[in-house]
Amino acid sequence: MSRILVTGSTEGLGRAAAESLLLEGHDVVLHARNRQRAEDVRELVDRGADLVVGDFTERDAVRRIAAELNGTRPLDAVIHNVGVYRGPDVMPVNIIAPYLLTALLRGPRRLVYLSSGSHFDGRPSLAGVDWQGNGPGSYADSKLFVTTLAAAVARLRPGVLSNAVDPGWVPTRMGGPHAPDDLELGHRTQEWLAVDDDPGALTSGGYWYHRRRREPHPAVHDEAFQDRLVQTLTEETDTAL
Repeated sequence: MSRILVTGSTEGLGRAAAESLLLEGHDVVLHARNRQRAEDVRELVDRGADLVVGDFTERDAVRRIAAELNGTRPLDAVIHNVGVYRGPDVMPVNIIAPYLLTALLRGPRRLVYLSSGSHFDGRPSLAGVDWQGNGPGSYADSKLFVTTLAAAVARLRPGVLSNAVDPGWVPTRMGGPHAPDDLELGHRTQEWLAVDDDPGALTSGGYWYHRRRREPHPAVHDEAFQDRLVQTLTEETDTAL
């Protein structure tokens, strides 16, 4: 069985993925933003899940969690699920945090990044991006960046399976109660890519929707843009990939 970190797993798609993987017998590491939110997953902890706590708007918290996990049994996979839709935390949570975890965590051979159909509306430009979260960030831009990061990791780390997933517009707290997509299907592709030995799940560099590989924004597979993004994130966080 695999050991999998699911970030942002106190509710929504993250919790659904964590519950399903735990039910299948995998060793799941949950993530909660703070101790209050950790109470929401007490049941899963009682059933054997591990838990890390830290606010992904704070880079030091991300670094602390990475160090904590590096001191335990190695992870086999990470589902980078955590995300915010609007406000100043968009870039810190949606792209800086997964970048730092990717750079700092030792061991994971499978990385799954949560993208969105909104990434098609993102701008393939790094000029003027507020990585610190001092003002409102563009959700579409953040999802274009994290989808590009997934493709860059697939190219730069050939021994790692790195993929991005569009879970669809599903009825979570972020998506709203009237979202039209299937909540159940919204987390199955992430789980499949994280643990399955099906040939499709053993590919890398894909952009997926309900287990079907799709063509992402053209910038995602532009190696020059990938390199600019990685270099910018390296300089911004003072942490090399």
